[in-house]
Amino acid sequence: MTGRDGPYAVPVPRGYRVGAWEVRGPIATGAFGSVYEGRRTGDGLPRTAALKFLPTGTSTPRHLAHLRELVDREVELHRRVARPRLIRMYETLTVDDPGRPGLDGATVLVLERAEGSLAGLLARTPRPPAGPALLAQICEGLHQLHAAGWVHGDLKPANVLLMRDGSARLADFNMAAELEGTHAYTPAFSTPDYTPPELLWAEIGERGRRIRPSADVWAFGVLAHLVLTGAFPLPGGTPAARRDAAAAYARGTDELRLAPDLPQDWREIVGACLARTHRERIGGEALLRRVREAAGEARPRRLRPRGRTAVLAAAATTAAAVALGYGVTAWTDDTGAGAGRAGATAAAAHGARELRTDKGIPVAYRRLIVDAAHACTQPEITPPLIAAMLKVESDFDPDLADPTLDEYGIARWTPRVLRWWIREDGLPASETPRPPITPAESIPAMGRYLCFVEPRLKSSLPGDRRVLAAAAYRTSYKTVNETGGVPPKARAYAERVAHYLKEYTPPRAK
Repeated sequence: MTGRDGPYAVPVPRGYRVGAWEVRGPIATGAFGSVYEGRRTGDGLPRTAALKFLPTGTSTPRHLAHLRELVDREVELHRRVARPRLIRMYETLTVDDPGRPGLDGATVLVLERAEGSLAGLLARTPRPPAGPALLAQICEGLHQLHAAGWVHGDLKPANVLLMRDGSARLADFNMAAELEGTHAYTPAFSTPDYTPPELLWAEIGERGRRIRPSADVWAFGVLAHLVLTGAFPLPGGTPAARRDAAAAYARGTDELRLAPDLPQDWREIVGACLARTHRERIGGEALLRRVREAAGEARPRRLRPRGRTAVLAAAATTAAAVALGYGVTAWTDDTGAGAGRAGATAAAAHGARELRTDKGIPVAYRRLIVDAAHACTQPEITPPLIAAMLKVESDFDPDLADPTLDEYGIARWTPRVLRWWIREDGLPASETPRPPITPAESIPAMGRYLCFVEPRLKSSLPGDRRVLAAAAYRTSYKTVNETGGVPPKARAYAERVAHYLKEYTPPRAK
């Protein structure tokens, strides 16, 4: 089975049965697992669920060990902690099917079926009208988790799922850890925008990274600011820039400047969550009380749907964003497949503040383009630049093959060159990649190469440095520097990039 942007990590045919469940259709896929809608074939409730298939024998030993640890964390929490604001796990199953080697032995988590995620809601409406009520429910979930003696470890919009009635559930517990006194130990992975400063460069021991409940409190403060204002509380156009801003704030060399339109009661709450040190941050009981007061709730309540649910009409999201809350990472399907028109709308709007949505940039590649630009700290490396280059390189053709030039894929990579840029950690791949080269490999690698090239271009070069970086991609930064600008053989290419760069940049961003 393939999505429009690549194969499913665990292909499962429609109608396949595991336990009492029948696979009805795909929701989304990631690098190590896939999520499908499941329908119960016998008596009993619930009738539908989300089936998360995780392979056990189709990856490297290192990846499998890492995956097993994450699965074990999630299963352990679900088995020991059941609370109203946490997504429910109904059961775990193991596939016994020797005739299908790709499925045989796979672990299947049978999870409560959600309708959307907070990430999808924010992609469509940066300031959802139900924002304060949703924040109260999210805070309730955190309090329930902490009271049970656990830390979430990766609270963010994608890990908040929205149910059919509009209520919120915390999900994705593969980074969760049980407290041992004041600390827990989690893997050394996190989302920088929601990670407190003390953990950004924390020492990693044999058991992982030490974490406190105050890390979830920090993440809640970031999330609340984003829900209520549409912006992150720390300045910067990229996660790396905001990470540096968080470090400067923690050192005391910069102040916290929250959005001016943040209401005063929420300003005080967010400020208390984002205190510089974990000791200064507000505690769980006090936080929940103040959040309920700010949301106008004396006690927990369920959001009341209107019609077919006004909340879900706004919360409809891409299949990928839904499945992120189920704990499957590194998504390749950002097309909205399986989510209907609303899902496609959310995917098409990804990064709309930085990248035009009405100029023919394929929906399937928007998230890859935006994320590739955000991974670079150089301000010249923007989503419109990467989109313009992909347009000129291949006209967004993921299957491009030009053996005479030894160039392949949407970014026209030469495999022996791509070897040096394909890995996220900056190390060369052990083997030269072989065509076909997927967009999920090509586009992030283009961002990494541009991020390397731009600061190596002479500051005295005339012209738009974004276009110069594109010319360096086609030739080399040394050639651009020696020529004193765009080399003659790359001028037609550079002119086309400049044209689409202007076309893809939103008016307010120019």
